[in-house]
Amino acid sequence: MTIYNLGSINADLVYRVPHLPGPGETLAAKGFTRGLGGKGANMSVAAARAGARCVHIGAVGADGGWAVERLTEYGVDTRQIAMSDEATGHAIIYVDDAAENSIVIHPGANAALSKASLIAALSEAQEGDLFLTQNETTLQAEGARLAKSKGLRVAYAAAPFDAEAVKAVLPMLDLLVLNEVEAQQLEEATGQSVSDLPVQEIVVTLGSKGCRWLKTEIDSTQDYPAFKVTPVDTTGAGDTFTGYLVAGLDRGMPMEQAIRLASKAGALMVTRLGAADVIPDLKDVQDAAF
Repeated sequence: MTIYNLGSINADLVYRVPHLPGPGETLAAKGFTRGLGGKGANMSVAAARAGARCVHIGAVGADGGWAVERLTEYGVDTRQIAMSDEATGHAIIYVDDAAENSIVIHPGANAALSKASLIAALSEAQEGDLFLTQNETTLQAEGARLAKSKGLRVAYAAAPFDAEAVKAVLPMLDLLVLNEVEAQQLEEATGQSVSDLPVQEIVVTLGSKGCRWLKTEIDSTQDYPAFKVTPVDTTGAGDTFTGYLVAGLDRGMPMEQAIRLASKAGALMVTRLGAADVIPDLKDVQDAAF
């Protein structure tokens, strides 16, 4: 089957700093890199490297040809990436000595994708394919609605968190992926426990504590421990987890197996410095000795 990922494409501008800057503080960076990123691009690369066929739906500016070429190199189908008059999106990322990060995002072309481009991108989608999106682009609700009408399974990663954006897609979702903080924010915004949301399956990532799978139809909750590693950079780890998770499901894995594969990929990712450019491939994950 095929994963259609409506997602962001960013240039990641990464600054290594001794600690995350406070209000009014000026810091000298200890290092700088520019790489491919954006939650959408990260998830597409992770899904492709996990062995899935992944079509990326998105947009870049005239300055973004390098990003499209790199996605193609990593195995992503890039034929549905539109060219925009807006500049390619970018993220300014601070990473400190404890491997924690702080990120500021400029949406750019990610916020300029047209509905016509979205419709065209999903025109070849088949029943049983999977539609994935997150909250760094526009048209998430429109995309989820169109995908659902075509018989696709719909998955959503609730990041960066926006309560109204999540509420807009909830009725169409088959799978919701969010972290522990986002889960708390969503509960506060909806007045409902995550387990009471109208979504069949929910995966809550818990950082170093692992993750939790909620199967709401039968009121089932299962916790999975994290693999123990020494983190270098947490950037992109959640996106890697999500990409591997949906790839596993798309390839027919039971949820438990897909979660374990995704958890291992996410753990390996935090031992690497960078985002899309260093997402591990399936052999790396399978061979990891932890």
